[in-house]
Amino acid sequence: MRIARIAAMGFEVAAGALAALLLAPDAGAARGDGNGSTEAVARAFLASLSSDQQKQATFALDSHERLDWHFVPRDRVGISLLTLDGEQSELLGPLLATALSPEGLLEARGVIKHENVLRRLETAAGAPMASRRDPGLYFTSVFGTPSATAPWAWRFEGHHLSLNVTQLPGQPPAIGPVFIGANPARVPSGVEAGFRLLAAEEDLARELLKLLPEERRKVAIIDSTAYPDILTFNDAKARPLELQGLAAADMNAAGQKQLRRLVELYVGRLVPAAAKDVWTRLERAGFGKLRFAWAGGVESGEKHYYRVQGPTLLIEYDNTQNDANHIHTVYRDLDRDFGGDVLRAHLAADHRANSALSKP
Repeated sequence: MRIARIAAMGFEVAAGALAALLLAPDAGAARGDGNGSTEAVARAFLASLSSDQQKQATFALDSHERLDWHFVPRDRVGISLLTLDGEQSELLGPLLATALSPEGLLEARGVIKHENVLRRLETAAGAPMASRRDPGLYFTSVFGTPSATAPWAWRFEGHHLSLNVTQLPGQPPAIGPVFIGANPARVPSGVEAGFRLLAAEEDLARELLKLLPEERRKVAIIDSTAYPDILTFNDAKARPLELQGLAAADMNAAGQKQLRRLVELYVGRLVPAAAKDVWTRLERAGFGKLRFAWAGGVESGEKHYYRVQGPTLLIEYDNTQNDANHIHTVYRDLDRDFGGDVLRAHLAADHRANSALSKP
C-alpha cells in the first residue's frame, strides 16, 4: 500500500517539496502567460495534470462538494500532494500564493510539516490514527472553470488546514473559511520540544485579556468553562454568534491597539488585496463594534476559547483538547465566505437561465 510505503520513508517527500515551493521567492508569479493572474496560475496547474488527475481535481461550481469543507483527517475529494510529481507541485505553489501572504504560506507550511510531529508522537503512544498523519494528504480542488470573466473557486485542504477561495470577476478574492489548527500546540518531546505552532494566536489574545481593567475583563469573560471546540465548527454558511463580550468601543486605547494586532494576525494571512478589502469593510462597519469574548482559564496551560466578532467577520479560537495542547482557529467572512451573496445570486441566475432553456 502506497501510504504504508511513504510512512516507512518518513513522509518527508511531499512535505519537503511543498515547503520548498511555498517559500520560493517567485511563488506568486504565474507560469505560462506571465501575467500573474489567478486564473492563469490555476490553468497552468490543471494543464500539468493527467486526464485522470483532472477528473479528480475538478468539479462544477455549484457542486455540493464545494461547501463540504472540514479540518479532521478524513477521506477528501481533489488531487492529493502524494500523487503530484515535482513539476505539478511547483505549479501548485503559485496558486496558494494568490490567496495567502508570505506569513500565511509559512503557517500553511507549518501545519503540513506538523503532521510528521503528530505521527511520531502518536506512533510512540500506539494511537490507531498515527498512520493517517501524512503531509501528503492535502488536497486541491477546483470548482468551475478558471476565468477572468466568470466566478470560479478552489480549495486546498487537509488535516488542520482548509483554505477556501472564491474568485469573482473584477473583485479581490473572497477568502473564507480559513481554518488553521495545531496538534500539539506545544511539542512535548523530541528534537522539536518546546516549539509552538500558532503561538501568537494564543499569546496576543491572552495579553489583550490581561491588559483590560478588572471590570472590563469581567465583561469580556463570558464563561468560566471553555467550549469543547469552535462553535461554528465546519458550518457551510458563515453565521454570526450571540453578541457577547467586550466591545472595542468600550476598551481603552491600549486595549483597542492590542485587539487590532490580534485581528491583523488573522487577516494578515491573506494576500494584500483581500486583506485590504477585509479592513475596508471592517472600518466602514465600525471597528468599535468588534467584540472580544473569552471563555475558560486565563493562565497559560488552562483550557480556553476566544472569539472576535463584528458585522463583517468572525474569528474563533479554541484550545481545550489534549489537555489544552490542541488549537483550532477559524476566520469567517460574514459577507463573502464562499463568495457570499454575490456568488449565490450568480448561481441562482444561472439555474433560472438553464431551467428556461430546458423548457419546450
